[in-house]
Amino acid sequence: MNMIAPSLLSADVVRIAEAVRVVERAGADLVHVDVMDGHYVPNLTFGPGLVKALKKETRLPLDVHLMVDSPAEVIPWFLEAGADWISFHPEASAHPHRDLGLVKSAGRKAGLALNPGTPLGILEELLADLDFVLLMCVNPGRGSQPFIEASRGKIRRLRRWIRETGAPALIEIDGGVSAANIAALAEDGAQVFVAGHAVFNHPDPGQAVAQMRDLVGRPVDR
Repeated sequence: MNMIAPSLLSADVVRIAEAVRVVERAGADLVHVDVMDGHYVPNLTFGPGLVKALKKETRLPLDVHLMVDSPAEVIPWFLEAGADWISFHPEASAHPHRDLGLVKSAGRKAGLALNPGTPLGILEELLADLDFVLLMCVNPGRGSQPFIEASRGKIRRLRRWIRETGAPALIEIDGGVSAANIAALAEDGAQVFVAGHAVFNHPDPGQAVAQMRDLVGRPVDR
């Protein structure tokens, strides 16, 4: 089943708990938490304290995207805080296989995040170990960026590769996802849709989630 994952990067930080409750009631499947360290990307955002607080506010799984240098140093913090899904960028990790194992050994879902300029080939020795692949459809570091159209070909290539190898990984996409393109992206092969600006800059965030849910509510043929 396709999944909608509203991104808190675009939410009102003063009302994050309220924002999470709104999208949960509207049918969201995950809550996406962007963690930026000011080094790997030029921005600072959320930490494990927010993840721990959100565990008390929602039953939805928390999907934590680590845009940080040396993810091995912070993965234990987010595991302890209650992150359910954790992804990081392989370029930022000295030993991505070991870091994935750390996440999976805690019984959580482990993924790798690929920037628009990162080739799929970096996954060759790791695809079988992944629960999901997060394809960035914008360059990471800030919200409200336009979707990079070349990402559609990358989604389709990854879908073919997963089919050919029988790997279990889901395809998650992040960046520029909206009601205007979500159905086409689902046809390309995406299954988990991170949407920030399209949800929280909508006059009714719950309605935005419900609309996206209606557009991709059917199961994906893999």
